[in-house]
Amino acid sequence: MEYTFDKIFVPHQHSFITREMELQKNTARVHSHKNFELNFILSGSGKRIVGNNISSFEKDDLVLLGPNLPHCWEILQTEDEEPPKCIVIHFYENLISSDFFNKPELEEIVDLLKQAETGIFFSGLEIPTIKHLLQELTQKEGLNSYIGLLQIFSLLLSCEKREFISKAPMKVSGFEQDFEQINKIYEYVFQHIQEEIKLQEVATLLNMAPGSFCRFFKKKTKLTFMEYVIKIRIGFAAKMLAETNKQVTEIGYDCGYNNLANFNHYFKKLMGKTPSEYRKDFR
Repeated sequence: MEYTFDKIFVPHQHSFITREMELQKNTARVHSHKNFELNFILSGSGKRIVGNNISSFEKDDLVLLGPNLPHCWEILQTEDEEPPKCIVIHFYENLISSDFFNKPELEEIVDLLKQAETGIFFSGLEIPTIKHLLQELTQKEGLNSYIGLLQIFSLLLSCEKREFISKAPMKVSGFEQDFEQINKIYEYVFQHIQEEIKLQEVATLLNMAPGSFCRFFKKKTKLTFMEYVIKIRIGFAAKMLAETNKQVTEIGYDCGYNNLANFNHYFKKLMGKTPSEYRKDFR
C-alpha cells in the first residue's frame, strides 16, 4: 500500500486547531502527518484504516492518533441526506515537549498521547459528553479553548473502554525516510511563503534533479509541487482573512503574491469565492 504525506498548519500562536470537516466520498487516501489527531465522527460510516488495521467506522466513533501514523476514512456510498462529517483536532507537532503540557498535573495526558502511537479507539458512557464539548470547542478561542480541551482530555482519561487500533507502530520500508524528505520540503515552503519559490532550489534540498523531484513529490503527495505551494499560500490567506483586519492586497503580498489579479484568481479557484467574499463570511 502506498502512502501520501500531509502538512497540517497549526498557527504559531496556537497549540492546536479544531475544525468541523465534511468527509469527501471517493477521495479517501491513506496519509500521515507529524501532528497528533483527535477525530470524532459526527455522521457517516465506512472503512477506517489506521496503521496495519482495517475496520469499519460509524457515527460517534472517536479515535486518537499519534504522529506519523498512516490513516484513512473511506466513506460508504449511502443515500443519507446528512453529509458525512467529523470534528478534528490537530495538535502542534512538538506538543509533548512544549510548555503546553509540561506540567506535573498533566502527566497522565502526556502518557495517553504517547500511547496513541498505534491509535486509540474510545467508547463508553463518556462519548456523548465528549461530543458536546467538541462541538462547543469549534466555537471557542483563546483561554476558553484551552480549558475546553483539558475537559475533553479529562473525559478521555476516564474512558475505561479503550482499544488500541493498530497492533504495532507502523514500520513501512522507506516510509520514515520518505516522510523526512517530504517534511523538509514542507518546512522550506512554510519558511519562504512570502518569496518566489524556485523549483531548482527545492529539488537541491533532496539532492535531486528538478524532473526527478517533481515525480517523487507527485507520487508521495498526489499534488504537483506548484499545486501544493498554491494550496498552502491560499490556506494562509484564508486564515488571515478570517482572523485579521489586514487589507486584501497586503494579505496577498504576505502569501507571496505581488499581483492582486493572480491572488484573486487562485483564491477563487480553490475557495470558490473572491477574498473579499470569503471575508464577509466571518464578519
